[in-house]
Amino acid sequence: MGAGHDHGATSLGAKHRGRLWVALAITCTVMIAEVVAGLASNSLALLSDAGHMATDALGIGMALAAIITVGRARTRTVHTFGLYRLEVLAALANTLLLFGVAVWVVVESAQRFGQPPEIATSPMLVVAVVGLVANLVSLFVLKSGAAESINVRGAYLEVLGDTLGSVGVIIAAVVIMTTGWWYADPITAIAMALFILPRAARLGRDALRILLQTAPPHIDVTEVGRRLRRLDGVNDVHDLHVWTLTSGMEVASAHLKLDEGSDPAQVLHQASECLRRDFGIEHATLQIEPDAASRHCDSVTW
Repeated sequence: MGAGHDHGATSLGAKHRGRLWVALAITCTVMIAEVVAGLASNSLALLSDAGHMATDALGIGMALAAIITVGRARTRTVHTFGLYRLEVLAALANTLLLFGVAVWVVVESAQRFGQPPEIATSPMLVVAVVGLVANLVSLFVLKSGAAESINVRGAYLEVLGDTLGSVGVIIAAVVIMTTGWWYADPITAIAMALFILPRAARLGRDALRILLQTAPPHIDVTEVGRRLRRLDGVNDVHDLHVWTLTSGMEVASAHLKLDEGSDPAQVLHQASECLRRDFGIEHATLQIEPDAASRHCDSVTW
């Protein structure tokens, strides 16, 4: 006997989808403007911020892809777990891109310290200010949804990072315009690269943890087994597995050995409620084993 509980916690409504599309359009528009202005003005800080915005656009796109594919995958029989892992694969690609941008910026900045180039500060400042305003609009659009959805919250944090980057470029442009100190540009670029690297490391770590089906860091699997064993009618728990399907979606499976005379339906209900209430696991597949049947059930030793 078993039970499964359909998980809808990470699916976003149409209102969240619209907010993400707006944020993605704004981010991509500003990113293109920064690339063009960065090349024209010879500003490494502006190009660094454009690279930062490119990775953020990918992050917002990942959230959108999760929404779109979830609804479609429910009607298919081939992808029985849906297409949630596409988000994780995109996160790994994002990690590589983040590291690549950060390393390029640091190397290029180091070269510029020896011979600072001439920088056209006017287009640099104008585009940075436009980027700041656009990012503030995106933050306003995403703010309410960030409290309701983990995917929107991630996109909100991405745009927040963009906002800080725009502020840094504005400061560098003002310093160069008022003092002629050209080093402000590579220094700002390096600071932004150092801001990117820890983010990239965390993103890559989280993606690998999901792909390796490691137990979520906030869930103590030993405690999960202990709570299930305490339920009335449960004699033992084995083959307990807890993993993450995609960000914010924890799942579990377990075999529950029952005491003689226990009500399987009641135990199943209590176990599902325990996992949902105490550990936030909305999707659990539980196999109920009467005492006699469990003697023929071999534990998996993965």
